[in-house]
Amino acid sequence: MSEFKSIIKDELNDLIALKRAKGLKYEVEFNVFLRIDKFLIENNCSNKALTKEICDKWCAKRTWETINNRNHRVSSLRIITTYLNEIGIKSYVPPKGIYKKGNRYEAHIYTDDEIQRFFKAVDLSKSVPSECPYRSLIMPVFFRILYTSGMRVSELRLLRVKDMHEDECYLVVKNSKNNKDRLIPIHSNLAKKCSEIRKAIHNDSNEDEYFFMLYPGREMTNGNLYKNFRRYLNIAGISHTGKGPRIHDFRHTYCVNIIKKWILDEKPLLNKMEYLRVMLGHETYKETAYYIKLTESLFPTLVSKLKNKLGDIIIEQEVENDEYY
Repeated sequence: MSEFKSIIKDELNDLIALKRAKGLKYEVEFNVFLRIDKFLIENNCSNKALTKEICDKWCAKRTWETINNRNHRVSSLRIITTYLNEIGIKSYVPPKGIYKKGNRYEAHIYTDDEIQRFFKAVDLSKSVPSECPYRSLIMPVFFRILYTSGMRVSELRLLRVKDMHEDECYLVVKNSKNNKDRLIPIHSNLAKKCSEIRKAIHNDSNEDEYFFMLYPGREMTNGNLYKNFRRYLNIAGISHTGKGPRIHDFRHTYCVNIIKKWILDEKPLLNKMEYLRVMLGHETYKETAYYIKLTESLFPTLVSKLKNKLGDIIIEQEVENDEYY
């Protein structure tokens, strides 16, 4: 299990313990706190009282992230600095509302041709021993699971060895966005590839190691994943506008494709949508209903079938911008 090592390591441990004592799992936040902890070490922060200068440096926008992800990083730092002030360590607290919210993003649904070209590019991945020693082994499997499961990127990126059950063709997502655990089935072919990964790089790993690790003890970072993704798009000849396609669009594509298939196969859509809600880790049906509208807008010929099956429950929903990672 990773540990805090910066000047405020004790305070971070106490804050995590306090939140969990209140019944919060705080696993996602824990990982962001680890990044802040590492940032403080890299910037030689030797004072527990965090200054405006160090806070502003953390809050600066990264080239690969969306506005909403930046806001999430800022919010995490705000939680820490607020706590430091509460226990008598005077620190700068980034004010709320200083960064605008992201505009609604129009989801990109990958075509079958784009998917084929993308994975052809991914399969050309080459490992770099000094930086990405496992890239050629991991990336083809990582992106295929992402595309065929509808998982959030962070859920797969931070998956632990103990939560991969390739012998039984499923994995376990723990402490996800809505603080819920869920089982995700994976195709038998991908399960075999996961078994190959385990044998190749996890012989000496403990159960808390990241399954899709960058190298031992280090998970794939958002930046590392994004840079690889952009390279694959370029090789595949899939244009990027600066706003998309995004990695998270594999989740949107999965949802639209499966709903389309259910409609064409005349499956009981109301029952299937409950299954999809659970698979996606949504708290309410309202979140999942967005994909019904998206499917309807992309495939107008399905409108009549949708209306017959769901009637007035097809309502306008907006995409969750903060689900990118």
